[in-house]
Amino acid sequence: MPDLFTTIDCTGFQYSTHAVKRMLEKDVSTFEVEQTVLYGEIVQYYDDDTPYPSKLLFKFVSERPIHVVTSQNTDTKECIIITCYEPDKALWNIDFKTKK
Repeated sequence: MPDLFTTIDCTGFQYSTHAVKRMLEKDVSTFEVEQTVLYGEIVQYYDDDTPYPSKLLFKFVSERPIHVVTSQNTDTKECIIITCYEPDKALWNIDFKTKK
């Protein structure tokens, strides 16, 4: 699994209905999501996702671990937020980058 910091240049953010629902359920803010997308670490690539490849990103934002799955429109460079959540400590190792 790669351990790379992102340098994604988004022209804007589009939130899926699923992502908004998870944000409300898990009390994840747009600030936390956007910080993770812009400055997080790539945990996993999903190259076969359509219509655009996506990736799982991780970042501590205000000492809180955040995961975001995002893709990017190749024409407009807009970042599409697919889902986001605080990773479950029972499922993830302490680094929040590898599953138990």
